Amino acid sequence: MKKLWSFAGIALAAAFLALPTLAQQDAAKKAPAKPAPSPSQALLESWNDIGRKLIAMAEDIPEDKYSYKPHPDSRTFLGNLLHASASMYYFTDTANGKKARFGDDPKADDYKTRAQVVAFVKQCVKDGADLIKAKGDKGLNEEIEAGFPTKTRIGDLANGLIEHSGEHYGQLVVYYRINGMVPPESRPKK
Repeated sequence: MKKLWSFAGIALAAAFLALPTLAQQDAAKKAPAKPAPSPSQALLESWNDIGRKLIAMAEDIPEDKYSYKPHPDSRTFLGNLLHASASMYYFTDTANGKKARFGDDPKADDYKTRAQVVAFVKQCVKDGADLIKAKGDKGLNEEIEAGFPTKTRIGDLANGLIEHSGEHYGQLVVYYRINGMVPPESRPKK
């Protein structure tokens, strides 16, 4: 009789251990995996993601923090935000065969209000997103001269600017934290 109870206990434990696996198998049967995004869709998603983060900061940061910089040699918060956003035109202008419109950073004096800053950041992101959509997979594979020793693909140039903007986003997160603030992306979701 003890053997029967031991066997029943083992069988019951095995059944409980198998339940999560069975549940996953049922879920996999119900919802097939979505296909992978095309290269241009994936690039657009990354572009819009960093853009969304920069826009959120532009909409959120108090205007009295625009001039904050952690060290005399650092950019101000506003200067860093404008730099990260304006650099996106190195992608859009270069991909369109033009000289980048902001060889140097835009002048912070031209963006005194939050509304002006937000509008600028949104336009930078939108212009890049529009170009990625217009180029599509085939167009993003085109090679261009972008001031490097070798030609580069348009999509690779966009990835480089996403990386660049992401690095400056990270710096802006530190500016928030030094000022005792929580960046929008780090706040609990509603």
